[in-house]
Amino acid sequence: MSTTGASVTMQDNIFRQIRDFIYEKTGIYVPDNKKYFLENRLSRLLKERNFRSFEDYFYFLKYSASKQDLARLFDAVTTNETFFFREPQQFEVLSNHLLPQVTKENYQSGRKDLKIWSAACSTGEEPYTIAMILLEKPELMGMKKEIYASDISESVLLSAKRGVYGAYSIRNVPPQYLAKYFKDSGGVYSISDTVKSMVKFMNINLVDEKEVKQLKGIDIVFCRNVLIYFDDKAKKRAVSLIYDILRQKGYLLVGTSESLHNVTRAFRPIVINRVVVYQKV
Repeated sequence: MSTTGASVTMQDNIFRQIRDFIYEKTGIYVPDNKKYFLENRLSRLLKERNFRSFEDYFYFLKYSASKQDLARLFDAVTTNETFFFREPQQFEVLSNHLLPQVTKENYQSGRKDLKIWSAACSTGEEPYTIAMILLEKPELMGMKKEIYASDISESVLLSAKRGVYGAYSIRNVPPQYLAKYFKDSGGVYSISDTVKSMVKFMNINLVDEKEVKQLKGIDIVFCRNVLIYFDDKAKKRAVSLIYDILRQKGYLLVGTSESLHNVTRAFRPIVINRVVVYQKV
């Protein structure tokens, strides 16, 4: 008999097993005090599949789950709070400092391309912000520009590819960008095909070496507000994989409230206009 109508409680031992399973697959660590959060998020998946208990669900995950089932699990435990031009001072540093520096070095070494990766891109606001900034740079006209955007959640990637946003997402967009790159249909904003065409979306797990290594020779990586969900071991792994796919002297940006101080010594922190960027050394 199914208990879809009743609420099901997660036993402590099953919480730990599901928590460890999520950690092993994604690097996301759910601490003990977030048991209620996990129970809450996963209870709707139980109802969808008519599982009688979290124990049944765990065994299903472990032995029978398809890639799609795992994607639903990852969707349930990740938080996707984002908007255009979030932490704007970082985009100012990208536009006025990093892009001129990287393009100059690339030209000097005979490279006519520019590769940027938005890791954990959520619903697409970050990579599309980067694309608009590149489109505003006439000096990059002759350069091949590649923006990769990845997330572990299939549903946010689908949303990102659609490129349709509400007022909350676009509230920081400068008016000239809004007029040029968005179509306003009564408070629903669609991003232009010109911007969309610059971004390639991919499903990448940041602690999976094979998936991360699909990318290489990246100039700049944005990995903002995602390492906060990882424990130290998973942080070190993710940052080490990012290090490997960055070109020499490439840059990594993390969230403004984050630091790599206790994570790695492989990057040199550089402060530009009070913004810390990490350079591969």
